[in-house]
Amino acid sequence: MSSHVLLTHQTRYRYDRPVFLGPQTIRLRPSRSSRTPVRAYALRVDPAECQQSWQQDEFGNQVAEVVFAERVTHFDITVRLEADLSPRNAFDFTLAPEARHWAPPVALDAVSPAGSTPLLQRQQQAAQQQQAGAAMFAPRSGLYSPDEQAALSAYRATPAAGPYLHAFMADWVKKASCDTLDMLVALNRALAGHIGYQVRLEPGIWSPEETLARETGSCRDSAWLMIAILRHLGFAARFVSGYLLQSTRTAEGEETLTCDLHAWAEAFLPGAGWVGFDTTSGLLTAQGHLPLAATPAPEQAAPVSGLLDQCNATFDVSMQTARLVIPESV
Repeated sequence: MSSHVLLTHQTRYRYDRPVFLGPQTIRLRPSRSSRTPVRAYALRVDPAECQQSWQQDEFGNQVAEVVFAERVTHFDITVRLEADLSPRNAFDFTLAPEARHWAPPVALDAVSPAGSTPLLQRQQQAAQQQQAGAAMFAPRSGLYSPDEQAALSAYRATPAAGPYLHAFMADWVKKASCDTLDMLVALNRALAGHIGYQVRLEPGIWSPEETLARETGSCRDSAWLMIAILRHLGFAARFVSGYLLQSTRTAEGEETLTCDLHAWAEAFLPGAGWVGFDTTSGLLTAQGHLPLAATPAPEQAAPVSGLLDQCNATFDVSMQTARLVIPESV
């Protein structure tokens, strides 16, 4: 079966009256750094009477800026792309020698071991430490060179951990492997098993604390949780939104190809670069993951963003996928 697929992704906005749209930013073009080859790409915006230009944002993403001079009653975006989903080894990279072993953060002794203290008490201890202004996690240096630390500063910004997050990390580092890749793979699997997946259509991202408290969340919620943990453990990490193309089987047993907008986390590992971790499946990202935007925070990776007049609006998304027949060369 051909590994080449054609995706048509349509986004439609309808407004109850003619409205002025502010400049709209569209983040729906696969990244140049994608390890999945994209053979063709086209973006169409309707109404066509608009000014459209491609730019590179401050994070290196290719974004389309669209400006409408007149009022509109609708705003449609159509993406068509062809991608080669030939299988690839997600572990086809080599870590730099200095990155192959991971040193846990220091200053963890403020929280008692998981086996000796109930969760609630450990959470109370963590909250008291926060209120006292003490540093909860102080990652050891050595993973990144000074130049890398400066270049990755936006992806290492780490807010204070709440009681649930602190308790989870305190438990984790006591049993984590000192091998960097083994630890990261196990952490990704642990989060996939700990956080139940749910479809959340409402906008916004839950905080890591809320996701852990609920023990459930959308792909973007669990990805943001993974990023928070990675940063507290000393790794540079970023949020990635993109397409997830994968084969499934119908109730009749027929294979079908599906596509959804998805989110995952990436960690920067010296020698390997950015490595993707899908916290929904617990797997590393592979040929079916097509990154569209990679940013320090989730809100910066929204597929479409911009201002519009006050109005009642409806929103609809559809995706169609098909395998392409590629003639064999003679």
